[in-house]
Amino acid sequence: MRILLTNDDGINAPGLKVLEAIAAEIAGPDGEVWVVAPAFEQSGVGHAISYTHPTMIAELGPRRFAAEGSPADCVMAGLYDVMPDARPDLVLSGVNRGNNAAENVLYSGTIGGAMEAALQGLPAIALSQFYGPGNLARPDPFEAAIAHGARVVRLLLDHGAWDEDDYRLFYNVNFPPTGAAGVRGLRVVRQGFRRGIRFAVEPHLSPSGRRFLWVRGGKQDLPSGPDTDGTANLEGYISVTPMRADLTAHDALGALAHLEARFR
Repeated sequence: MRILLTNDDGINAPGLKVLEAIAAEIAGPDGEVWVVAPAFEQSGVGHAISYTHPTMIAELGPRRFAAEGSPADCVMAGLYDVMPDARPDLVLSGVNRGNNAAENVLYSGTIGGAMEAALQGLPAIALSQFYGPGNLARPDPFEAAIAHGARVVRLLLDHGAWDEDDYRLFYNVNFPPTGAAGVRGLRVVRQGFRRGIRFAVEPHLSPSGRRFLWVRGGKQDLPSGPDTDGTANLEGYISVTPMRADLTAHDALGALAHLEARFR
């Protein structure tokens, strides 16, 4: 199996090393693991692409490249520059430092990388490690992802729902904020919403007196609703959420059909 890896924490992020180990186990001794990751951290860029300026790319070693762009840029670089004659069989994005559950999904560059792969017609999985009191003090906060990551990916590859629709299905996996032994199981759940939590900006003055705005997030240790990703993680479960890039509110189409007649 040929696997392409990316992330949004950057080419030197510890989570990428975890993902490389997961991918090596999945690919097997006869497989190939390729890495195209951002040269610098790209957290919070979502599905952005560098449409108005070029992206510099550098080869750092065998099958290992750094691109000065977003995770989505890196996926496109992998498909059309690094591996143009041998497309990957699978794209993995992560392992992100911190959760990409609930509303975080909409901002996540980790999700953006997997989403771009799906739009390019490839199977894709985003993986993230929730941070919290249960794992922050451990020698390796990624312990849950290290211990269970390959098994989850293999489970999805062998038994997951995959399709070739225009907006192809991809998966969002979050490992709970625990050590490996604290993982209680796996739950397939929907994306949740942490009520009352918003990203916001906070003004600060530089030493020169210039005013800058820093983006800050809200509390992450709040449940995101029944049978949802964030809640499952806080309860010690690995969450698996199937996703598509289609943003249509399908549930509202029927209720709005009367607008067509009213416009006549």
